[in-house]
Amino acid sequence: MNAMTAEAVETPAAPEKELPVRDRVQTQGRIFQAGRALLAEGGFQAFGVNAVARKAGCDKQLIYRYFGGLDGLVDAIGEDLAGWVMKHVPEDQGGRFLLTYGDLMERLAELYADALRADPLIRRILVWELSESSPHIARMADARAKGIAQWIERMRGSLTPPKGADTVALNAVVIAAVQQLVLAAETSGSFAGLPLKSQKDWARAVSAVARMARAAYA
Repeated sequence: MNAMTAEAVETPAAPEKELPVRDRVQTQGRIFQAGRALLAEGGFQAFGVNAVARKAGCDKQLIYRYFGGLDGLVDAIGEDLAGWVMKHVPEDQGGRFLLTYGDLMERLAELYADALRADPLIRRILVWELSESSPHIARMADARAKGIAQWIERMRGSLTPPKGADTVALNAVVIAAVQQLVLAAETSGSFAGLPLKSQKDWARAVSAVARMARAAYA
């Protein structure tokens, strides 16, 4: 990948003696979490074999052994993120009845905003999607988009949008609004004069997006 440093393509040395199964699983887990944390902290520029090994507290050759190198580790992280929506966006109604398709998109806006604000790696991936282009980033973005579509399909039940509504475009605008507000909150703490620092600010912002969603499907 273009952003990876030279250490990312080092030729691996001869493999070491295989670890016991329990230690191997634990080591794989440490490498995976170290890679995920480094991506969240500094993106691909901070993502090299030596850096991952240091953070995981293991020999760098184990990254090649268990993941086939950095590309394999990125793919593993991407596969995990493919289920991000299912893991982090609850399939509940918040104690409310979803009577219309607009109610459904309002609920998605609320839950999606909470999930994005709680996950630094997803927020960084959103930034990458806007500023970089690579197969890995594209796969991560596609996986998240599919996850959102599946969430809507599972949650909507018998709810249908009004006749003639362009659900693809309208849903994309609602989702984009949430994502932009989350990123703006992290970088500047406001957007177009709307403060995004306190929980009260966020309640105001999400309420506006929710109102927009309801109006779009009135």
